[in-house]
Amino acid sequence: MENGTIDYFMSPSSPWTYLGSKLFTKLAGENKRLVNVYPVNFGKIFPISGGLPLPKRAPQRQAYRLLELHRWKSRRKSTMKVEPNNFPSTAALPSQAIIAARELGHDALKFSNSILAALWEEDLNIDDPDIIGLLCERSNLNQQAILEYAYSNEAEEKYESYTNFAIKKGVFGAPSYIVDGELFWGQDRLDFVSEKLK
Repeated sequence: MENGTIDYFMSPSSPWTYLGSKLFTKLAGENKRLVNVYPVNFGKIFPISGGLPLPKRAPQRQAYRLLELHRWKSRRKSTMKVEPNNFPSTAALPSQAIIAARELGHDALKFSNSILAALWEEDLNIDDPDIIGLLCERSNLNQQAILEYAYSNEAEEKYESYTNFAIKKGVFGAPSYIVDGELFWGQDRLDFVSEKLK
């Protein structure tokens, strides 16, 4: 981690990542911190960290998750769709498109937020390359360059290495933030992140 940066481990398919994305971006900006955006594969992280993918969780946990999403939607004054038709995202494409933006020198945090909003506000299929192309256009990014990189072996390798880096850092859920060496898991910990930044 570079001095003064925040390592941000996220999943474009995570409602919790979405719910924290705007406030986190605001906090990083206010505190003049650069953000290293790491989209990672939680399908690989869960089995080694005691987590379960949503369909395998007990019914009462699934029910409580929905209750909490509605609570946090209200708390964040969000327009999110709590149960979008295009959830879950199952392809690596949205993650690797964020990696492409980062590696090609663009604002990966801003682009990641647009992908999150596409799923959780507009219920768009972020696994569809045409949708990623549309989001590139909206973000004034070259969609051909982003998609070519996103489908490259290099993007795949970066995705794998980011996932391994997350495991090494003790990350087990999305979103996670590492501020000055300290790990914070969950958008509901952004108050603690704010305190740490100050």
